[in-house]
Amino acid sequence: MKKKAKKRNPVYEGIKRGLEEAVAYAKGTADLSQYKVHIPGDIDVKAIRKGTRLTQEAFAMRYGFNLGRLRDLEQKRTRPDSVVRAYLLVIQKNPKAVRDALAA
Repeated sequence: MKKKAKKRNPVYEGIKRGLEEAVAYAKGTADLSQYKVHIPGDIDVKAIRKGTRLTQEAFAMRYGFNLGRLRDLEQKRTRPDSVVRAYLLVIQKNPKAVRDALAA
């Protein structure tokens, strides 16, 4: 008696593929050229700094910002470029990791 071929469920296959990709990405074995990182167009620099509970001076010193530039960013006189926005988002999500990396 022949075994009946299982029908592939496209939803299951999509979820499975996504989980496999997430695991590969987390392990560092994924092809990073296949991923696009979303960096928001606008971020609240002052809120990010306040979330760290640091003064402008301490934040600038800890994370390598020019104090005048930080003040301009907070007061929206200038906008951070994509690299600075990405850096600020990393500070917001994991300030300890940034501190540790900069201390190394």
